[in-house]
Amino acid sequence: MARILIWGAGAIGGTAGAYLKRAGHDITFVDVVEDHVKAIRTSGLKITGPVDQFTVVAPAFMPDEVEGTWDMIFLAVKAQHTEAATRALMPHLSQDGYVLSLQNGLCETIIAPIIGRDRTVGAFINYSTDWIAPGEVMFGSRGAVVLGELHGRTTERLMALHGILSEFEPGAIITANISGYLWGKLGYGAMLFAQALGAKGIADCLARPEMMPVWRAIGREVNEVTLAEGITPMGFNGYDPGAFMPNAPRELAEKAIADLVIFNRPSAKTHSGIWRDLFVRKRTTEVDVQIKPIADIGAKHGIATPTISKLVALIHEIEAGTRPMSDDNLLELLPQ
Repeated sequence: MARILIWGAGAIGGTAGAYLKRAGHDITFVDVVEDHVKAIRTSGLKITGPVDQFTVVAPAFMPDEVEGTWDMIFLAVKAQHTEAATRALMPHLSQDGYVLSLQNGLCETIIAPIIGRDRTVGAFINYSTDWIAPGEVMFGSRGAVVLGELHGRTTERLMALHGILSEFEPGAIITANISGYLWGKLGYGAMLFAQALGAKGIADCLARPEMMPVWRAIGREVNEVTLAEGITPMGFNGYDPGAFMPNAPRELAEKAIADLVIFNRPSAKTHSGIWRDLFVRKRTTEVDVQIKPIADIGAKHGIATPTISKLVALIHEIEAGTRPMSDDNLLELLPQ
């Protein structure tokens, strides 16, 4: 049985950690929400929703309460908190240990310079969860879990990690191209940020016929930057990066979007986590660490990303309270 510190016990980390705790692993949680920490170690962390329902009681601490070191730390904080969290967990990472990034975005590029590339393991995740209340996380639907060393080789620790996480997601896989999956998720993730501009849920938003030029523009701009970085984007759960390549026909994009609608329609998680950040939890999103870097990296290659840049600006306006939620917001992303 593995001994694992889960740094960030919200939707992503809470779900994976609860499953591994139930499977018999030695799991300790860290989180910054005091009521959530107290609930986990007293009444327990409750997983609800259509996928599974159970409760586990586990050790849980605020960051300044943690003592000891671990060989495995799963980092599952919001992308904008990655640097601060990585520095906070460093005293608790053993010399031969590693950090696994269970996050969206290119967080491995933030973690590795702080703790070392050889102490960083990458992961791509696409399961759907929501933090509901202190001590409760809703597991809306299963999705891809992909693990990979940053250098692309399959190591003993990676195989062992795969065995552990397979107890949470039986379909978890190992890849030699973890960067390809992370960049592939950026294409889909940018579409989810667009969904957060309005009221419609993920499936209904993607299915809007007038939005097809936007989905094609977002996917194309992300792919252009990805390819300029020398990375081949990977597909998952209905998202096909090949359908959004610069010269891909509209028909391929239409099929890819239809597949994404089919994948998202049954999920109990109807809206993105970005939407919940803006309209439920009233807090800033991960846009500056997830989506803005696409435009920044594109600029270094001389690649224009007008749709991505406009999307970032619209999210900022909603965060600032100067733009109301409206499905019409998405129309501003239509290519001019």
